[in-house]
Amino acid sequence: MKFVLAAALALVAMNSSNAKSASDESYNTIIAAAKTEGKVVLYAPIDSPAMRPLIEDFNRRYPEVEVEFSDLQTTVLYNRYLSEMAAGVPSADVVWNTPMDLQFKLVQDGYAQEYIVREKDKLPTWASWENKLYAVSLDPAVFVYNKAEISGDTLPQSHAELVRILETNPDPFQGRIVSYDIEKAAGGFMMVVQDLKNFSDFWKIPDLFGKTAAQFPSGSGFMIETVGSGENVFGYNQLGSAASKGAAGNANLGIVYPKDYTVVLARTAFISKAARSPNAAKHLFDYLLSEQAQQIIVDNQIAYALRPEVEGELTLKTLSEKIGADKVRPVKIGPDLLEYLDANKRTEFLQKWQQAVAGTQQ
Repeated sequence: MKFVLAAALALVAMNSSNAKSASDESYNTIIAAAKTEGKVVLYAPIDSPAMRPLIEDFNRRYPEVEVEFSDLQTTVLYNRYLSEMAAGVPSADVVWNTPMDLQFKLVQDGYAQEYIVREKDKLPTWASWENKLYAVSLDPAVFVYNKAEISGDTLPQSHAELVRILETNPDPFQGRIVSYDIEKAAGGFMMVVQDLKNFSDFWKIPDLFGKTAAQFPSGSGFMIETVGSGENVFGYNQLGSAASKGAAGNANLGIVYPKDYTVVLARTAFISKAARSPNAAKHLFDYLLSEQAQQIIVDNQIAYALRPEVEGELTLKTLSEKIGADKVRPVKIGPDLLEYLDANKRTEFLQKWQQAVAGTQQ
């Protein structure tokens, strides 16, 4: 019996070793081909200065592969990629974007190629779809507030408290709430749809925004800046990474991770089926999902890390410690993302929202 067990264990070890060697051999082949291609084109809605630490680290490790990076607004990125695909002209090898629904639609429409990333076993099970679309980084939807203006009983710690406070004590918030224009901002739309799914009294929120004359400007950075300055006092559904960066430079800016639930969006990426440098794209993909790249993402407040072993403030581990793991609600990658891309359903939702925030809801 001992001999049989030992032989079985030896066979398992041999198979594991062979599998590892085959994996390493395949990976080394990809790297060699990537060096021959010499360049990878990346589209992402991340400011170039924010991306610089990642790109510099990649170039330091792999100087033979140039990263040609284009910083594009989310909707512009989506439309540009589609237009370039239709025209058959060079485009992104890797498409990394914020609107999860639009990314999933591109994958479903056949624009992505399949690739099993090297360390897929280190990623959460909900963070990929059919080895084509992968979450690369995360961002929770948070509240931001001005500490000098809002505190104590007037500071909402949850969506339910936000409703209660705006119903009973709206004066401090009058004309000084900001959130996304969800008709223009795809990420803002995604966040409120998730609120609808998680909060039974959701429609009270836009109704109360209408009654308090909330504002809906463009740009998360601008909104966070106005809250920090005191021009506004409260920001609803702001991206956690942008809020953390803002708070680091402004002691008056506070952040609330809603304690009833905190939606966590993924910034997803895929390798284009039409990639001109497919091996360099795979190589970059493996890098972005590596532990060292994920640590750079956290350390430079680019976003929240996807990988659970990464340390720092911008991690799911830290968020779970703050509000409880059961209150963290990552948006899963899958067909449910397409629900509000249905034209009729989307129009109905937007009309109801606009009527509410304008104070004209029937």
